[in-house]
Amino acid sequence: MSAPISTVRPDPDTVLANIVDYVREYHVDSTLALETARNCLIDTLGCGLEALSYPACTKLLGPIVLGTIVPNGAKVPGTQFQLDPVQAAFNIGAMIRWLDFNDTWLAAEWGHPSDNLGGILATADWLSRNGKPLSMKDVLIAMIKAHEIQGCIALENSFNKVGLDHVLLVKLASTAVVGEMIGLSRDELINAVSLAMVDGHALRTYRHAPNTGSRKSWAAGDATSRAVRLALIAKTGEMGYPSVLTAKTWGFYDVLFKGKPFEFQRPYGSYVMENVLFKISFPAEFHAQTAAEAAMILHAQLQQSGKRIEDIGRITVRTHEAAIRIIDKSGPLSNPADRDHCIQYMIAVPLIFGRLTAADYEDAIAQDPRIDALRAKMTCVEDPQFTKDYHDPDKRSIANALTIEFTDGTQLDEVAVEYPIGHKRRRADGIPLLVEKFRINLARRFPQKQQQAILTVSLDQAKLEAMPVNEYVDLYVI
Repeated sequence: MSAPISTVRPDPDTVLANIVDYVREYHVDSTLALETARNCLIDTLGCGLEALSYPACTKLLGPIVLGTIVPNGAKVPGTQFQLDPVQAAFNIGAMIRWLDFNDTWLAAEWGHPSDNLGGILATADWLSRNGKPLSMKDVLIAMIKAHEIQGCIALENSFNKVGLDHVLLVKLASTAVVGEMIGLSRDELINAVSLAMVDGHALRTYRHAPNTGSRKSWAAGDATSRAVRLALIAKTGEMGYPSVLTAKTWGFYDVLFKGKPFEFQRPYGSYVMENVLFKISFPAEFHAQTAAEAAMILHAQLQQSGKRIEDIGRITVRTHEAAIRIIDKSGPLSNPADRDHCIQYMIAVPLIFGRLTAADYEDAIAQDPRIDALRAKMTCVEDPQFTKDYHDPDKRSIANALTIEFTDGTQLDEVAVEYPIGHKRRRADGIPLLVEKFRINLARRFPQKQQQAILTVSLDQAKLEAMPVNEYVDLYVI
């Protein structure tokens, strides 16, 4: 006979309890965090609107079963879809991540905390249409807390080194804030986050050769929608697994994290939102943002020098360890998902064309033989100081430096860019460009009058915070 199942429940793991208590009890009073969250909101939604121009994205959107109608369901911005909150979260999450253009957090683990907006906005909109009105300030606060959970765990804990994808943290953070939003008790919320951790977790296979593919563009949508589902399951009273992390043999640490417990650099607050990185100029994997910026500078210098791309004999890329590990690629690149994670490609295109847009990852541009010829002339070299500054919590730089040598033996001076335009240290320069990016993305989808209605609210902190969620989302309906 098998041994009876114990009915004694262990105390919840401290990591789970700390997440739940932070979500339930922490009061956000940082003006900087709320302002940054508003900018994050509009930038993230704008990224989703741009993605709607790509059939590879839109083919995944809509209800699971064609023709399903959900009265009072959550609406998907930029579309005519009104869906249950789980599927709406997938739709919104897939849109905003599709072009790799939303915000970024870089640490021991990297990721995109605004991925959580899929679950947050879908749930808040659904609740607001069904007797529990929420304001957009509630959305901003949920964003700040989701950013904080994902980002603080990422500071000291590398999931990629054990082969797990960072969307694990999207699932965890979204479950916590969505669970609080739908009114879970403390015990129910602990159950919910434990369910998120006991889940099967995505492998990074789809981000690396030879399997790089488009799942990386909808994986976060999958994670944030799964979070909504798990929170709703917990609301039924379904049991949780309080020692999911620490249980011997069968817990997360022993099974998936080489027996190591999570480490923490700082308590939860509003640090991550205040310091988040925006992708403003280039839809490119963030470790290459400064490389692309340097390449744009060198493109102008090439034009002035009278040299041709064909005259380049060698390009040295001085970079940090994370960039070498993730995006240093040689050989064929099979699709756009492969190309936007190749630092050599993201340098070659701006050097040749003086731009780097989402369309530049498509086959029409990638087939230009000059791109691969230039990629073959690049060598990435780690600069230990760049790596150190990348991990320094007071700097959090993402530096790249490019040196071009010509076949005649001459060279251009090295161009180094330490902080990308979306870094906190460049906010004064970056935010006007972020707003312009939002205006451009609105114009892709809406007539002028609708664009202006969205801008009037979105650029006014007080108006946005006070607006009911469903009324704000309605502004984006086609």
